[in-house]
Amino acid sequence: MADPHVNRVPIHSWVAPILALLAALFIGHGDSWALGVVSAIFLIGAVLIAVHHAEVVAHWLGEPYGTLVLTLAVTIIELSLIVSMMLTGEPSATLARDAVHAVLMLVLSGLAGACILAGTLRHREQDFQIQGANAFLAVLMPMAVLVLVLPNYTIISPGPFYSPLQLVFVGAACFTLYLVFLFVQTVRHQEYFLPASAVEGEVHVTPSARLGAISGGLLIVSLVAVILLAERLAPLIEHGIHASGAPLKLAGVIVASIVLLPESVTALRAARRNQLQTSINLALGSAVACIGLTVPSVAIIATALHQPLALGIDTGPTVMLGLSFLVAMLTYGQGRTNLLSGCVHLVLFASYIFMIFVP
Repeated sequence: MADPHVNRVPIHSWVAPILALLAALFIGHGDSWALGVVSAIFLIGAVLIAVHHAEVVAHWLGEPYGTLVLTLAVTIIELSLIVSMMLTGEPSATLARDAVHAVLMLVLSGLAGACILAGTLRHREQDFQIQGANAFLAVLMPMAVLVLVLPNYTIISPGPFYSPLQLVFVGAACFTLYLVFLFVQTVRHQEYFLPASAVEGEVHVTPSARLGAISGGLLIVSLVAVILLAERLAPLIEHGIHASGAPLKLAGVIVASIVLLPESVTALRAARRNQLQTSINLALGSAVACIGLTVPSVAIIATALHQPLALGIDTGPTVMLGLSFLVAMLTYGQGRTNLLSGCVHLVLFASYIFMIFVP
């Protein structure tokens, strides 16, 4: 018999998005640290409540559509942050590049290592679908090279820049790859992205259509609040980085950390419940959506506003990115994870962060 409390809407789950939206509407613009702290608190709260409602919608829709909702929500958050920082203060030609690179490193090394470590410490070893993980990597690798590596080697445009025509082509190519992957994930080969085996003793309770619809509406409210709060917080992030003398690449890491917060919380919970397949779908899916949707959108905005968009990364970050993909191929090519692979991923992520401050 289903628990009657499952399909009830807790009061905090609908009050919190409304409070966050009101805060986003009434918090003024400025460069005070107090305003930044308040905006950051409400932003994190809005992101976490968005996670809750996205999870409800995900359980309502089922896999793989559920994780797709989460990745699309994260993409909206990321795009709002990047665009807000592009449109406020001094134009930054490298922000989008640094954010995309940080998302890839966080997903391939940081979040992957944390999920594997959290799962294996509790369950020793965990299984997942090799075909699904390989499908993610097969799309991510060419996307990453097209966006972050190839610009350094083009002839028509010097430096880490694409020409307008090249930028249009690369954006269209990434968007096309994302659409094809979406078709494979949701229609042609859904079985690649489903758990290899059911978790023992786990009982799945599907939310009612009413609860799913309510959470879907509250998810939209939460995302609107996140977008507005990001607009308030973006100039303060830039000001704080300049005032502290921190590396400019740190802005990309901050943006990536904020946008991956929903995925990280949900993926870690899934790993601890011995659902590593869900963690992989969330982590790698967010990276695919990041490049496939965010990069074309940012390219269109930058072209329309006549802002330069530097995409190519330096030699050192290129080596780290290539090594991260190589380790990911070894990890996800086995169908089973252990403690060692989790630690290797985390060491790579620590090296990435260290090299930002000590290049």
